[in-house]
Amino acid sequence: MTEPADIDRSDPAGRAWVDRAVAVVEADARRSADTHLLVYPIPPEWGIDLYLKDESTHPTGSLKHRLARSLFLYGLCSGQITEGSTVVEASSGSTAVSEAYFARMLGLPFVAVMPAATSPEKVALIEFHGGRCHLVADPGTVYDEARRIAAETGGHYLDQFTNAERATDWRGNNNIAESVFDQMARERHPVPEWVVVGAGTGGTSATIGRYLRYRRLPTRLAVVDPEGSSFFPGWRDGEPATATGRASRIEGIGRPRVEPSFVPTIVDRMICVPDAASLAAMRHLERVTGRRAGGSTGTNLWGALTLVGEMLAAGRAGSVVTLLCDGGERYAHTYYDDRWVAAQGLDLAPHTATLDSFLRSGEWRRTP
Repeated sequence: MTEPADIDRSDPAGRAWVDRAVAVVEADARRSADTHLLVYPIPPEWGIDLYLKDESTHPTGSLKHRLARSLFLYGLCSGQITEGSTVVEASSGSTAVSEAYFARMLGLPFVAVMPAATSPEKVALIEFHGGRCHLVADPGTVYDEARRIAAETGGHYLDQFTNAERATDWRGNNNIAESVFDQMARERHPVPEWVVVGAGTGGTSATIGRYLRYRRLPTRLAVVDPEGSSFFPGWRDGEPATATGRASRIEGIGRPRVEPSFVPTIVDRMICVPDAASLAAMRHLERVTGRRAGGSTGTNLWGALTLVGEMLAAGRAGSVVTLLCDGGERYAHTYYDDRWVAAQGLDLAPHTATLDSFLRSGEWRRTP
């Protein structure tokens, strides 16, 4: 039997649906003005400026809106998401909220596979956007469970932990790095000494680190990591493939394993932040700015203030930029609940004292 020499698998109707879907996702991006770059109030005589890019103002309320948009475009343009596809994700919450939003926009069913400990506020948000939550007791099983559901439904597993670093255009195209530097252009120190971010998938740090090199900028990238996460020891020891940790109490960042999207070679410095310090900094932010943010923002802020303290001690002027990742309303029953904090065995007082003392004296004293 002669094998066919020409096979045509084109699908005009399917391609037309993808064309419409890409246009819908791109229109969402054009409707959204860029997120604000906020000035954090530190004494001006220090000669150092600290900024927080407020990613909570995205339509779905977090930094993950950018990632979800990129993952959907990547899946659509790679032929992996088609009309009627069930879209599945393994997520600790905010990514799934944003993905549920885009799935509903495209008329696609969405399933979020999440640890059972995910905050009820995030579960409610996913369901509000039309998604279904599949909770698992062991956080380490979310990946396999998401693959299983995608296979059983004939759907697509977005796999943020693998695809985050490849789905985003790190050269620019209004990514978060390009946005920050455009907004900094008229500031007194327009090229930051440091950009500080956390790592959940590793996609944001990969985008920023690559952009800095692509644009030949002297800015250094610092990644903050919650206590017990695998990213810090994996980077420190130069063995990310074998590093292990535990599930993070700081939702959105920190992982039991170093995710494939984390690119350690472009990280200039890592800072391991105690969970109590993250929550103390999160609450400190509300006291000095009136803005409620989540725990990962507290981790970012603690790391950024650490670097500001070092610059001040060395007599260096300049600027530092970090991210306000999401709003604090998602954590009313956890991070902002004193009973929950006490039940976790966390004492915020020493870290709160460090922050208050720093703004008074200008001397950063590491909490014992």
